[in-house]
Amino acid sequence: MSPIAQAVTVSLKDLKNGTVSLEALQEAFGPDSLGILIVKDVPPEFTSLRHHLLSYSSYLGNLPKSQLDKLENEKAKYLTGWSLGKETLKNGQVDTLKGSYYANCAFYVDPTLSCAEPTDEFNADNFPEYLSPNIWPGEDTLPGFQESFEKLCRLIIDTAVLVARACDRFAEKEIAGYPSGYLEKVVSTSTTTKARLLHYFPEDPSKEESPLAISDEVANSNDPDEDDWCATHLDHGCLTGLTSAMFVDEAQANPTVAAPELEPNSPGMPPLSPLPELDMSPDPAAGLYIKSRTGQTVQVKIPRDCIAFQTGEALERITGGKFKAVPHFVRGARAALTEGRIARNTLAVFTQPNLDEEVDMEQHITFGEFARGIVARNTVF
Repeated sequence: MSPIAQAVTVSLKDLKNGTVSLEALQEAFGPDSLGILIVKDVPPEFTSLRHHLLSYSSYLGNLPKSQLDKLENEKAKYLTGWSLGKETLKNGQVDTLKGSYYANCAFYVDPTLSCAEPTDEFNADNFPEYLSPNIWPGEDTLPGFQESFEKLCRLIIDTAVLVARACDRFAEKEIAGYPSGYLEKVVSTSTTTKARLLHYFPEDPSKEESPLAISDEVANSNDPDEDDWCATHLDHGCLTGLTSAMFVDEAQANPTVAAPELEPNSPGMPPLSPLPELDMSPDPAAGLYIKSRTGQTVQVKIPRDCIAFQTGEALERITGGKFKAVPHFVRGARAALTEGRIARNTLAVFTQPNLDEEVDMEQHITFGEFARGIVARNTVF
């Protein structure tokens, strides 16, 4: 089995006080690092917010197709609202293993905003991927969903601002001409930040050719190619905030049964109850994997009461390669070990510069230009 790596961990208090050492940042994000930092001692409400929102992921993923279709935005290349089967796995197979719900986090900067602010170059017609308003499920469908989503994202971005401030201290010392407070300003003022709520569906054991049906030998190896649930990739933002994954036995806690019967257009309905969370994945090989700088594939576990931050391509460009983007993937829970009932839910918040902000100070490339190229490369429909 791939080794479990111990990520660098710092406290929220140290981030607030500016006492995280530059050596710790170098170890977490530098050229020889795993590219991940775990923040502990986060606000106490984080634990319940995480449990609530990741439960909503199962509720959302099990809605009838007719309701999920209303949450799709084809024009935005499914990067706003619901997305399922719009990506391919590395073998070219259409990815129906996970559903995603994307939301713009412009509300962090201005509660009246539902997407990034347009610029002279980018508008809703030529870049709808970032300039299409959010499509929230109605309160009669998933009561409390939007409120839970926004609260957890705000808490994660608040923490990302502090991580960015620490990164600035490092960059200002190590990079000639680095603008003071650049990354903190980017993270705290961006209307381009996106969040992705993920629901990895239980594998169907009746399917003969499943990309998750890997053997014990392969699962326990250090094979870097077994990136079945989410292919190896780099995030293209600055800092990606991650919750730990929540594993749910949807046979025992069926989201289609656990939800109360809701009358259409019933305002003020109470939020849906959190689903029971398994203590751990029944498949020890399932989870988040990182490809280290030495080429070794390692598993990383995020404690439930912590927030992890990974480095993305934009941050690598901004820091001239001093901080490296981290290649990572997700390995699924095998049906043979789970009887095909275990879902995995998680949240990723991609903090990103505003569309007109430079991410490459030598070539004067803006994030909008950079992101447009990434989106075009990843579009497969």
